[in-house]
Amino acid sequence: MTAAPRAARWALVAALCAVLFAVLAIVVAARSGAPYPLDESVHRWSVRHRPAVAVAFARAVTATGSGPVPYLCALTAGLVAGWGRDTRGRLLTVTGAIGFLLLAQGVRYAVMYGLTRPRPPVDDWAAPASGFAFPSGHATTSVLAAGLLAWAVWRAAAPATARLCWCLLACWAIAVGLTRVYLGVHWPTDVLGGWLYALTWLAAAMAVYGVGGRGPVSRAATG
Repeated sequence: MTAAPRAARWALVAALCAVLFAVLAIVVAARSGAPYPLDESVHRWSVRHRPAVAVAFARAVTATGSGPVPYLCALTAGLVAGWGRDTRGRLLTVTGAIGFLLLAQGVRYAVMYGLTRPRPPVDDWAAPASGFAFPSGHATTSVLAAGLLAWAVWRAAAPATARLCWCLLACWAIAVGLTRVYLGVHWPTDVLGGWLYALTWLAAAMAVYGVGGRGPVSRAATG
């Protein structure tokens, strides 16, 4: 597939995710942030099924969705994608990856404080949390970080290696989002909103920038 059709495909994906996110945000705002029946039923199930081992595991997974880990992922993505370039090229790639994550986070905060959706009751929390609920910060950040790493691997690795890494990264990002619901600090629609928001940014970035060929490592590997 040439660059133009590939860019158009990614632009279509970005538009679809953006529309779905906007619809979900409107649905959330329509009830002034109050949870829907599906939100409440999943939340109640999570609160009632929390053995100590599962909670400890969920806390360990959820911790990777915030703090330094996503930014280390962005740094790693920039270094991997910039492999084989000169110092200036590597620096630009690293700066671009981290800047992309920061920009997406900044806009997310604007949306979050615009909607001001309350979180579930504090008594149901099994992990600390702060700020408003929609869209979920952990869900957003983990998908953005996973997407950046997937982009870097796509540019630098052989196709088989890239597909394996994509599967592992997708599983990690999904797991982080699910732990936010399981630990009682987000409604399911918060996590869904975070996923859609992050996918909008990633697809748009691929439409604008990521349509080029693979890097030197993968070209050599594929012959």
